[in-house]
Amino acid sequence: MTLAPQDLTVRPLAGPQELGLFCRLPYVLDHELADDLASGLRRPEWMWVALRGERVVARASWWTAEKGGQPLALDFFDLDDTLPVPERVGTGVRLLETAVAAVLPGGAARPEYGRFVPPDWREDPVARESVEARIQVMERTGARMLVERLRLEWRAGTAVPEDSGRLVFRPVTGREDLVALMTPVMEGTLDAHGQADLASGLSAREAAEKHFDEELAGYTSPREWWRTAELPSGEPVGFVVPARNNYNPIIAYIGVLPAHRGQGYIDDILAEGTRVLAGQGVERIRAATDLGNVPMAKAFERLGYVNFERAFNMVWD
Repeated sequence: MTLAPQDLTVRPLAGPQELGLFCRLPYVLDHELADDLASGLRRPEWMWVALRGERVVARASWWTAEKGGQPLALDFFDLDDTLPVPERVGTGVRLLETAVAAVLPGGAARPEYGRFVPPDWREDPVARESVEARIQVMERTGARMLVERLRLEWRAGTAVPEDSGRLVFRPVTGREDLVALMTPVMEGTLDAHGQADLASGLSAREAAEKHFDEELAGYTSPREWWRTAELPSGEPVGFVVPARNNYNPIIAYIGVLPAHRGQGYIDDILAEGTRVLAGQGVERIRAATDLGNVPMAKAFERLGYVNFERAFNMVWD
């Protein structure tokens, strides 16, 4: 039976006490919601449900990086996968359009939509139908696919190579030190977000500054962990940014300067970043790379990182 419009109630949560209602549809990040609400990274008015009576048939939530911030990502969007696909999609569109009008009024830019999916989602018919229904909703509201990414994890006990001695590592001395290295890395980057910044008209320097200011500068973990890589002569080769976000230790950013690509230095630099975090006694290190960035994916694989999940990002132009 097709859901009649009058049978659907679309509303935000009345408060944190309704978190259980929101969690009637499952997602891999559900365990983070309570802490996010308590720390102000989510707000009840950003968490929306579509109800048929007492049954949750769709939900959505936005997230921000710090208490008091504006919505930075639409990272929850779930549909009742027992419904027929056309009904699922129609319900999702109504929920999203209603919620966006309230959460992002006045034509405010829509943050990216990000979704974690199984690594084999294309081969699993059930997972594929579920993922494609969500993509259909986003496309119906004007979004387009930006990138699919591999999510990777190093686990405690996995061997990390000793320093090969080919490179000399030193801590990053400040913003300019790192931005100066990020700028040439942006030229010819395989990263979809970097490519989008360049396509928007930003110079490589401006794209590097944007990435630093909007992401790297927000990490509260010690900047003493950040490393530049040089030849013994002092010539710069690349860099790595080991960090901790709100949830996990991560390899936040890594790069090899164009003049030194193809010589295996990425393995040395990634190993250094992994050693820095492993030395803190962490249980795991998370990382991600675009599906199309084959050289980076192979470097993670060589160092023992496991592809445990995929993610995709969609944007509204």
